[in-house]
Amino acid sequence: MDKKKFNLKKITGTREMSLVIILIVLSIFIQARNNTFMSITNINDLVTNAVMMGILAVGMMCVLLIGGIDISIGSTIAFSGMSVALLLRAHPEIPTFISFILGIVVGTLCGLLVGLIITKGKVIPIIATLGLMNVYRGATYLIANNQWVAAYQLPEGLKSFATGSVLGINNMILVAVFIYIVFAYFIKFTRTGRKIYAVGSNAEAAEISGINIDRIKILVYSIMGGLSGLVSILWLSKYASAQGDAATGLEIDIIAACVIGGVSLNGGKGTVLGVILGTVTLGILNNALPLINISPFWQDAIKGLVIILAIIINTTSQRSIDRKNLKRREL
Repeated sequence: MDKKKFNLKKITGTREMSLVIILIVLSIFIQARNNTFMSITNINDLVTNAVMMGILAVGMMCVLLIGGIDISIGSTIAFSGMSVALLLRAHPEIPTFISFILGIVVGTLCGLLVGLIITKGKVIPIIATLGLMNVYRGATYLIANNQWVAAYQLPEGLKSFATGSVLGINNMILVAVFIYIVFAYFIKFTRTGRKIYAVGSNAEAAEISGINIDRIKILVYSIMGGLSGLVSILWLSKYASAQGDAATGLEIDIIAACVIGGVSLNGGKGTVLGVILGTVTLGILNNALPLINISPFWQDAIKGLVIILAIIINTTSQRSIDRKNLKRREL
């Protein structure tokens, strides 16, 4: 009996299970205020809108795990998307699959530049990504000559990807699920994944143990750029246009999703499952607040409050874990 109680306490005490409980309570509350919330149409809209945020959040988790940050991803999405859109406008015969590869390549190069500036230039991440955020955004306007690529200038195959499905499941959801599975395995079961955690937990100890910290940082920022490039093509498909101001400010929601999901801003702590749940939580807030007639002026304030509470919970939880570990060492 005691063993069962202990196991139940252990399960319900995890960060992920706490988020699941919060999501259930939040959904019930919103459904009571507006019965269209749990409708098939609204759930489909909620999930498809959260897909791109979820893919980016997985990449941001890797960045945060090493104790870094990347606020240039919105600009990377805009630059990658515009680069590919201009190419497609000139050569509409390019297959959709190649469009995705091109977007990922451009995004990866953008992320690689971020990683090189941080590691070789010894620039702190917030400054490096702040500078490149403006560089990439400016470059987007320059290559497009301050214009935008309209829907009629994009291939039909690309535009139909976001609305297409396989076995009744939307293509964008399938892409996100694939990314989640790959990264859940990569971050937990591969040697490189363990190195990412090690760098964020204790960089000095990681270096002493033989881990090339600069190489890990460059890899992580390149991954973040590659996922931004992938999302840039999904963005083109979903919104059927490329604009210079695309994805402006998106990085704030991505970081928020990670924090809500239990990823530590100090590095070394976080899971893919937590990030998925954090993304769903933020997606529900973005979807539900207008449904229950919350003023637009209050929506950002409420999301900000949720982020602050998540940070407080994360900090308190980490301190509790540190105290328990300290007691065990003393024993």
